[in-house]
Amino acid sequence: MQLDKPVAGGPCWAEVGCPDLEAGKRFYSALFGWRTETDAREEMGGYTIAYLADAPVCALVPLGEEAPAQPVVWYVTFAVADLDATVAKVRSAGGSVVSEPGDVPAMGRFASVTDPQGAAFQLWQERGFAGAGVFNAPGSLGWVELLTREPEEAKAFYTSVFGWSVNASQRYTQWGLDGADFGGMVTMDDKFPHEVPAHWLPYFAVADVDTTAADATEAGGTVLMEPASAPEGPRIAVLRDRQGAMFGVYGADYER
Repeated sequence: MQLDKPVAGGPCWAEVGCPDLEAGKRFYSALFGWRTETDAREEMGGYTIAYLADAPVCALVPLGEEAPAQPVVWYVTFAVADLDATVAKVRSAGGSVVSEPGDVPAMGRFASVTDPQGAAFQLWQERGFAGAGVFNAPGSLGWVELLTREPEEAKAFYTSVFGWSVNASQRYTQWGLDGADFGGMVTMDDKFPHEVPAHWLPYFAVADVDTTAADATEAGGTVLMEPASAPEGPRIAVLRDRQGAMFGVYGADYER
């Protein structure tokens, strides 16, 4: 990701749902070296922020007793300057609003939405908390990827809502802002099971992709895509944590 801080329209945060919060903390702390702190305020419901040193990098959200009705997934969050105006754009572009705009005390405003194909993502207007304090370093967010069966509709939707640039080649489509690419798009073909919905996948930078994949397996996770070197790109792998949430990793030494 060529962005090094949260900017309006770009990814600023990621969070994972955890039926077992303590198990999630153990898994990701072992994998990425995170230090975790749970917000003690009752209204925050056990929301837990992960840190690298003193920099916040992402969050773990306890799903509790309602877990069977809630997806165990990673959510990508995009920063916006005006939450209500962006939610209106989502609606007018054919998306849906899952959670209407609401306030997070002393931090910002939040909404949860989906694109026309059902890929869920979150919107954040900061009012004291901007999001991740570091990108691209080992253990932090470094790329976000949309997997969809309707790439042309996706291009129309996201460029309308966020004003992203589209840098497309025969191999891959990349999203950008002001010349800085931060994510990409994969077209889901017949290799993807029909029941797998369109979704956003966060990628975390790591020092060694092969070692991280092995560590994930040892910690009870699963390797969904074995480590491989992308054409003209970094070494990558796609993993699943022990509770079912998917995420990607890539070599932090890759220079875009």
